[in-house]
Amino acid sequence: MELIRICEQVIATATETGRFILGEQAKFKETDVESKGIHNLVSYVDKTAEQKLVAALSKILPEAGFITEEETVAQTRAEYNWIIDPLDGTTNFIHGLPCYAVSIALAKGDMPIVGVIYEVNRAECFYALQGGGAFLNGKPIKVSSREKLDDSLLVTGFPYYDYGKLDQYLALFKHLMQNCRGVRRLGSAATDMAYVACGRFEAFYEYGLSPWDVAAGIIIVQEAGGHVTDFSGGNEYLFGKEMICSNTQTHDQLLEAVRLFF
Repeated sequence: MELIRICEQVIATATETGRFILGEQAKFKETDVESKGIHNLVSYVDKTAEQKLVAALSKILPEAGFITEEETVAQTRAEYNWIIDPLDGTTNFIHGLPCYAVSIALAKGDMPIVGVIYEVNRAECFYALQGGGAFLNGKPIKVSSREKLDDSLLVTGFPYYDYGKLDQYLALFKHLMQNCRGVRRLGSAATDMAYVACGRFEAFYEYGLSPWDVAAGIIIVQEAGGHVTDFSGGNEYLFGKEMICSNTQTHDQLLEAVRLFF
């Protein structure tokens, strides 16, 4: 399997889809919004973007299965699977906030081997392939070199329907606010992870995640020299709904903080 060729084609696909999404922003209306559940929003833009991705990716690797957020294609599992979020940050898009991304990963089993995250508004394409390093618009990227949590800028997400661990989450949030430079919430987990990979944040943590939120980010962070675990320090981070990813140096410190509350 020629991962370089596949990655190049996925980059082109993500970029084209991102341009479609940006073009729809100017004419998007509140009446275009649909609800999939409590505070879980979707629109024709998400669905059309996913259809475009599925059509293109099916040609790149016809034998691969699909795990997609909007389920516009049959959810099938094979040796290789495309894991797709066509518009990560839908709520931001709906409200006109400039942080949302196209996220595409190719996974072998539970291991992403190609990842592409295209942040639409800044036209920034983050990508990586197994053993090939991580890049932003063609230039190599690395995680930051900060060693102390106290010197770090963190990013997280807030639950919008899964409130079962909300008290623990808020306690952790308070603890981290007092023990780092700050905690941000951008509204796009894929972008959060991409920003860890290029050193803008030292670490990302969140619970209530889906595989399409994080699959591309996993390989990009890892290839940029970062570390990814679940809240227990284990490897159940793709389908396990919780994740810490970091610049590696601060990982144990953040993991220790998370374990105080989870």
